[in-house]
Amino acid sequence: MDNNNWLQQLMMLGIGTTSLMAEKLRQVSDELVKDGKLNPEQARAVMDDVVQQLKSEQGNWETQMQRQMRNMMQDLGVARQSEVDELRGRIDRLERQVRDLENKLWR
Repeated sequence: MDNNNWLQQLMMLGIGTTSLMAEKLRQVSDELVKDGKLNPEQARAVMDDVVQQLKSEQGNWETQMQRQMRNMMQDLGVARQSEVDELRGRIDRLERQVRDLENKLWR
């Protein structure tokens, strides 16, 4: 399973949940305006505050998910890209050294 795809799906789920929650809050605020319990300006201000808070929490959620994913990958022993790149460089240097030694032996 592609881990980036899995993480992206989790983030999309969080975005979808946030959108659904915002829509439900909009419906409730519309009903409160209809019932005369809130005026339209108050409803708009409340919705703006709630949507802003949801967006802020979504950003925090995404950051937490990325941190959790990194920790999980580390616990599973999956190498970071920088570690893989470092090993590739070391392998390249070793291969060059072996070729140089082979060339010296054949001379």
